[in-house]
Amino acid sequence: MTRSQSSMTKPARPEDEKLGLGASFAYGFQHVLTMYGGIIAVPLIVGQAAGMDTAEIGLLITACLFMGGLATLLQTIGIPFFGSQLPLVQGVSFAGVATMVAIVNGDGGIQSVFGSVIAASVIGLAITPLFSKIIRFFPPVVTGTVITTIGLTLMPVTANWAMGGNSQAPDYGSPANIGLAGLTLVIVLLLSKLGNATVSRLSILLAIVIGTIVALAFGMTDFSQVGVGPVAAFPAPFHFGMPTFHLAAIISMLIVILVTLVETSADILAVSDIVETKVTSRRLGDGLRADMLSSAVSPIFGSFTQSAFAQNVGLVAVTGIKSRFVVAAGGVILVVLGLMPVMGRVVAAVPTAVLGGAGIVLFGTVAASGIRTLSAVNYKNNMNLIIVATSIGFGVIPIAAPTFYDQFPDWFATIFHSGISSSAVMAIVLNLLFNHFKRGNSENPSVFAEAAERRISPEVLGLLKHGDRCEEGKLIDAEGNEIPLLEADPQH
Repeated sequence: MTRSQSSMTKPARPEDEKLGLGASFAYGFQHVLTMYGGIIAVPLIVGQAAGMDTAEIGLLITACLFMGGLATLLQTIGIPFFGSQLPLVQGVSFAGVATMVAIVNGDGGIQSVFGSVIAASVIGLAITPLFSKIIRFFPPVVTGTVITTIGLTLMPVTANWAMGGNSQAPDYGSPANIGLAGLTLVIVLLLSKLGNATVSRLSILLAIVIGTIVALAFGMTDFSQVGVGPVAAFPAPFHFGMPTFHLAAIISMLIVILVTLVETSADILAVSDIVETKVTSRRLGDGLRADMLSSAVSPIFGSFTQSAFAQNVGLVAVTGIKSRFVVAAGGVILVVLGLMPVMGRVVAAVPTAVLGGAGIVLFGTVAASGIRTLSAVNYKNNMNLIIVATSIGFGVIPIAAPTFYDQFPDWFATIFHSGISSSAVMAIVLNLLFNHFKRGNSENPSVFAEAAERRISPEVLGLLKHGDRCEEGKLIDAEGNEIPLLEADPQH
């Protein structure tokens, strides 16, 4: 084998692996299915708040799919100064929903939302060099904490999906919906256990397809609306009117942009840990700039702020497919869905409960990846354990009690209503306080520190035999007989 052939087979970076066209689009379609519900949720909510009719909301969804695909291509393929070249799927950020609805309800209209997104994203683009310099403040104790919290934050999403997705529907939380989610989960596990390497990696996609077929057989999904509406349509620039710029709306949206920068930084570091590749300050900055550029351009076509989707980080961990070109293929699919609403309607017919069953594995894997990172952290004679404990607890608060910050100022609630940003802020601050500004740290950390390390000598280990065990302070051999202990030497 020549040197060039070897480099093609085994690229220098895991994310640069090329799997072939068919495999790339098959795995890429899994990414689209995983994030499809999330990407259409934002235009649905904002469109309804703006009083749009069904046709206009449909155009809003199409624009979000189209821009999500372009943003994904920019992030994965990259151009000079833009794009982390990591397997990250981009889409409309859910972090800004409350703020956008507030702007719409405040007589600003959808045009004010678009204007605030453009202005705040341009400001965000200008400050990305500052964010890219903070990578040294993201050691494993911080990244592991944030990755774990990302997984925990996504669990209510998959629970809602498993119950049916629409809390107003009469069958929300029904045994049928939860049973369909459970069946999908079982199929994922069976395919992962019994299938060959290809089937195992495609287990999420295959389980969703099989679950949808089962749902169709029992009348739990409807494909009759697939043919209703245009087959193809291009998102027209400024279809919803020219953006308007109001200072209060821009300031509110700027807070959302800061939260997005924090969350995207966490996602970039999380996926780099899963892919096992190095992320430099420059590469992090390129990823953040891609986010901000995509967000600034999105309103032209009727979309909103763009951000990396944390649920797709879980899919990378589950499948072990680290190639950025697979995610780029998913970006192409999103662009096609944005140009062909009929394809979007096919994907939309997949029952939410099916996605919920798959989401249990996907999102749980994100949390497990964070725990794996935390297992490599040194907890001896430092405050790392209390950093992890406090930060995860702080991040879980908005998950366990979504209304916890409702009485706080809007800017504060916007930042800390997200468990991911709450955990990230706390982990960064505590890491700085305890590991960088060490003045005042106790030489013997608090009761939260790790227990003393246990060791035995090689001589003692060599005397033990197979089946020996310790019970209630006594050493017992394989036959159940007590092994006598030597009396302590009073000289020692």
